[in-house]
Amino acid sequence: MLGALGVLAFSMSLPATRIAVQQLDPWFVAFGRCVGAALLAGAYLRVTGAPRPSPRQWRRLSLVALGVVVGFPLFTSLALTTQTAAHGAIVITVLPAMTAVFAVLRAGERPPPLFWAASMGGLLAILTFLIANGAVLGAPAVADLFLLAAVVLAGLGYAEGGALARELGGARTICWALLLSLPVTVPITAVAALAAPPRADAGAWSAFGYLTAVSMFLGFFAWYAGLARGGIARIGQIQLAQPALTLVWSTLLLGERVTPASIAAALVVLACIALVQRTRTARPATVLVPAATRRR
Repeated sequence: MLGALGVLAFSMSLPATRIAVQQLDPWFVAFGRCVGAALLAGAYLRVTGAPRPSPRQWRRLSLVALGVVVGFPLFTSLALTTQTAAHGAIVITVLPAMTAVFAVLRAGERPPPLFWAASMGGLLAILTFLIANGAVLGAPAVADLFLLAAVVLAGLGYAEGGALARELGGARTICWALLLSLPVTVPITAVAALAAPPRADAGAWSAFGYLTAVSMFLGFFAWYAGLARGGIARIGQIQLAQPALTLVWSTLLLGERVTPASIAAALVVLACIALVQRTRTARPATVLVPAATRRR
């Protein structure tokens, strides 16, 4: 339930980004939303009296920040200045497979063969979609390169954050990662705002607000908590449903055309989700301990 709630929150991220970057500088959209979310995070940590992470946890939080606070917002913003949210949704479907790879490398999980077979089925559906829509494996479009870079970095950030949430909790993991990123996000946001003063209508600012409060903040509360409790590799595959939801938002909010190939790819990956959720993933035994009960 937590994983599905996180996916629902993230499913509008690409359409909202597409709306925002049509009027706002993509660098401002990518980093400005992180600054806004960090302000919310600081307030949350102060109200809850959260203890500071240990030096080891700070090092791991830097990987979370690199992946989901800096990398994914930046590269999706750059990609969606020229590409549609519907196309981006299909490319991003590779993300659950990448998250599973990092779950093995960073969290010590060991998914069974059936898990990998189902995940690869979803990945093959995406590659087929890309080829059918003109992407050449040897020389993909620049926007697709940006999207694939976003996938790799987000997979790292999801796996590291999900594992760390077993110690800190989902909410505090993203909050500390946002605060850790401020020395990077604040200067870039300021430079972007000075270079291209942000001027937009209510729709673009509403999209920016959604990216700040939901995509970059509240959505991670549920997402990281779900990954920590249900296994990063297994729960991460729920995100295979995100393209179908994003296609709906893209149609309703942007009037983008959803092709039969997009629908077919979405249906294939939904079937793969159902198969993945029937598997059992071995992972290190951990006990979730509220951070407030541990010593500094």
